[in-house]
Amino acid sequence: MSISELNRKAKSILENHLGEVCVEAEIGDLSKPNSGHWYFSLKDGRSQLRCAMFRRANLSVKFQPKVGDSVIVRGLLSIYEARGDYQLIVDHMEASGDGALQRQLEVLKQKLQAEGLFDSSRKLIVPNHCERIGVITSPTGAAIEDIISVLGRRSPSSSIVLFPVQVQGSLAARQIADAIDQANALVETKQRELDVLIVGRGGGSLEDLWCFNEEIVARAIAKSNIPIVSAVGHEIDFSVADLVADIRAATPSQAAELVTRDSLEWLQLIDSYSARLKLLTQQKVTEHRAVIANLRVRLTHPRQRLRLIQEQLNGAKERASFLIQQHLVRDQQRFNQARLSLSAASPQMIIKARKEAVRTLGERLPLQIEKVVRRDIQRVDHLKKLLTSLGPLATLERGYAIVTNDNGQVIRDSGVTQVGDKVSVRLHRGELATVVSETRD
Repeated sequence: MSISELNRKAKSILENHLGEVCVEAEIGDLSKPNSGHWYFSLKDGRSQLRCAMFRRANLSVKFQPKVGDSVIVRGLLSIYEARGDYQLIVDHMEASGDGALQRQLEVLKQKLQAEGLFDSSRKLIVPNHCERIGVITSPTGAAIEDIISVLGRRSPSSSIVLFPVQVQGSLAARQIADAIDQANALVETKQRELDVLIVGRGGGSLEDLWCFNEEIVARAIAKSNIPIVSAVGHEIDFSVADLVADIRAATPSQAAELVTRDSLEWLQLIDSYSARLKLLTQQKVTEHRAVIANLRVRLTHPRQRLRLIQEQLNGAKERASFLIQQHLVRDQQRFNQARLSLSAASPQMIIKARKEAVRTLGERLPLQIEKVVRRDIQRVDHLKKLLTSLGPLATLERGYAIVTNDNGQVIRDSGVTQVGDKVSVRLHRGELATVVSETRD
């Protein structure tokens, strides 16, 4: 086979059977031509590997790699057919140390978030202005100097209680957590009064700031009864302390500004309140003057007051006289009405009316009697005719007969008689006595 065919088959075997790999190693040499592609080698104690990272992929790398850096890369193993070079086509690169720490950090964040330590509902309210400020940081770092400088300029009356700790290294996380617990204990036992705690330091690398990503520090912040402001360096990404704290400040200086109000703001506020008080005072004086003027208008001389009372009394007399006269007229009308009613109810009048009624009834009685008798005679005649038309005599008159046995019982069925029985036959006129000679159904 040809060399081209051999290299093509080798490339296919590498890409299809081994494929994408992830390796951690040190950069041996590095070339960055004008094309924007990166060509470098990765090595360990015994071997090295040629690598290529094209411009489209290396744009997403968050740091500038250099020879000697320990990195973690991911890519596709392949062969450059033109030269038969075995190489790794890299599509992702991260710093080895930072990458491990970042993965560890993400695991811790997910754990604490699941427990609710990042929830805003559990965060304490930081006062707008704090007079007693606790600071947990290095006593020799720039952070405490920045905080003192800001407070000296903005709020000279605020006092600082420093809790000195290491802010870098293996002992830093434990010291920071202990300092938070110590500050809370001092407040609970009333040995100290603290309005807020500032926990932080100046900027640095991820490793330098790692103590603020420790779980022990996060839990100490979460259980603190004193509001905590996290002021960790200049990092763009939030640390775990930033997420758990009640407020996050980008720098210690900003933290000092967040927990205090500028003295100029206080002066402006005092001026504003003074102006408002002056305005309210003037308004009250104006209101009271208006009330006094109104009362002065309403205040009258006693002689005028007596004249008014006399006029009111005369008016009352006139109204009383009118009402009395009105009552007398109404009572006279009621008396006349009662007299008429009494005359109408006199026994003589009642007897006279009753005699007139009796006389009228006596005149009407014969006519009513005659009318009733005539009506009853007509009714009897009608009933007689009805009885005659419905009675048995009318039926017999039409040619029918009534047959009875010796006991006088009416025979309605020929089956109840036998030959030789004596029966009576009632006709319209008269009655026949006969003997049954034959029966038919």
